[in-house]
Amino acid sequence: MSEAARYHSVRLDVERCRGCTNCLKHCPTEAIRVRGGRAHIIDSLCIDCGECIRICDYHAKIAVTDPLADIQRFKYKIALPAPTLYGQFRGLRKTVYVLEALRKVGFDDVFEVARGADIVTRAIRERLRDPMLPRPVISSACPAVVRLIQVRFPELLDHVIDIRQPMEVAARVARMEFCKKHGVQPEEVGCFFITPCPAKMTAIHRPIGQQKSDLDGAISIMEIYGELLPHVEKMQSDPDFVPATGYGVAWASSNGEANAVCPESSLSVDGIPNVIRVLEEVENEKLSTLRYLEGNACIGGCVGGALTFENNYVAKAAIRQLVAAMPKEHPDKAVPASMLTKYPTRNDAPYEASAAMRLDDNLIAAMQKMNRMNQILETLPGYDCGSCGSPTCKTFAEDIVRGYCTEMDCVHLMKEKIRSMAQEMVALAQTVRE
Repeated sequence: MSEAARYHSVRLDVERCRGCTNCLKHCPTEAIRVRGGRAHIIDSLCIDCGECIRICDYHAKIAVTDPLADIQRFKYKIALPAPTLYGQFRGLRKTVYVLEALRKVGFDDVFEVARGADIVTRAIRERLRDPMLPRPVISSACPAVVRLIQVRFPELLDHVIDIRQPMEVAARVARMEFCKKHGVQPEEVGCFFITPCPAKMTAIHRPIGQQKSDLDGAISIMEIYGELLPHVEKMQSDPDFVPATGYGVAWASSNGEANAVCPESSLSVDGIPNVIRVLEEVENEKLSTLRYLEGNACIGGCVGGALTFENNYVAKAAIRQLVAAMPKEHPDKAVPASMLTKYPTRNDAPYEASAAMRLDDNLIAAMQKMNRMNQILETLPGYDCGSCGSPTCKTFAEDIVRGYCTEMDCVHLMKEKIRSMAQEMVALAQTVRE
C-alpha cells in the first residue's frame, strides 16, 4: 500500500493514552481498539472525522497538519481560508480584514474558499438538472461524510454528487489566476488551505473523486489564529479583494450549502451520529422524495471542526451576522457560466467503496468467517461494555475471527471460565477425600 493510501491526519499519541474506552465507544466507524493498555486506530476504517480528538480527556488523539513555516517551500504562497475562519474573530465587521491579515503573516495572495463554494454552488445546481440522478443527491463537500459512505454505506456512493469540493475548485482557480497575472510557473506556487478539520488535511493527501489534489498542504485554524488576531484587530482601511457572496460564506455553517444549492427540497444534517441515522433512512429508500442532502460530520457544520478556536455556536452566530450584512446576490448571478467550462468542477476519478468491512477477499472464506463470527456472537453476553478492547460484542467476535484476540479477552467469559474451573476443582477435591 502506498504512503498516500495509508495517510491519516488523525494520529494517536501513545505516551498520553491511558487505555480508557472513551474513544472506542464514540468512533462512528468502530475504527478504534484498545489492546495492551493502549488505543489503536485501524487505518482502513478511520475517516478522520476528529470525533476521538474531541472526546479524549487525555489529549491522546491529535491531528497532524502543516506548520505555517511550511509555506516557505514555495516561491509564491497562496492562502485559501475556509469561510469558517471568519467566525473565529468576535466582532469581525468585514471578511476582507482576515484576508489582509493572511497576507501580513507571509502569504503573497489570498483566495477565499467561499468563492470556490460559489462556483461549486452553481456547478451543483447545473448538475441537478439531470433527471437521472438518484434521489436524494448527497453533498460531496465533507470528506469525512464521503469516507463514511465508502466504509459503511457503499451502496449509496452513486448518490454522492460528482462535483469537486470548494477548496479544490478554489485552489485550481487561485493558482491559474495568479500564474496568469504574474507570469510565473504553476510549480512555483503553493496553495495552502486554512482548515477547520483533520478530514480536509487527509483529503489533500488522499483525494476523493480526484486523481490528485490541487492543494499543497493545510494549516489548522487553531495554529494560525494567534498569528492573525493582532493584525485583524489593528485593521483600519478596507483592503482590495474580490469578495465571495454571502451564500458562499454561509457554507461554513450547517444548512448554508443546502440553502444555496437547493432550498426548495433539501435536508441539512450535522453531527456524525445524526448523519448515520439519515443515511440509514436513505439506504432504506425512505427519503426518495428529497432532492438534496447536505451532511456535516461536525456539529454546526465546519464551524464545529476539531481544529477551530472559537466555540462553534459563537462562530455560527458570527457567520450569520457577517452574511446578513453582505449583498444578497446568488451565485447563479455572481458566477459567470464561463467559469464552469474554464475551470474543472467535475470529478476525474470515481468514488470507490472501501474494502475495510470485508472479512476476506475470497467469498467462500468470507462466508465461513461470517458463520464463525455469528457462532461466537451467540456465546457472548451482549453487554457491549468495551472491556475486551473492542467497541461492541459484534466487533469483538469479528476481531476474534480476524485473529486479533481470543474469547478469553472478554472479562465476562473469563469470569465464567474461572468459576467453572473453581467448581471443577472443588468437585475434584471432594472426590479425592471420598
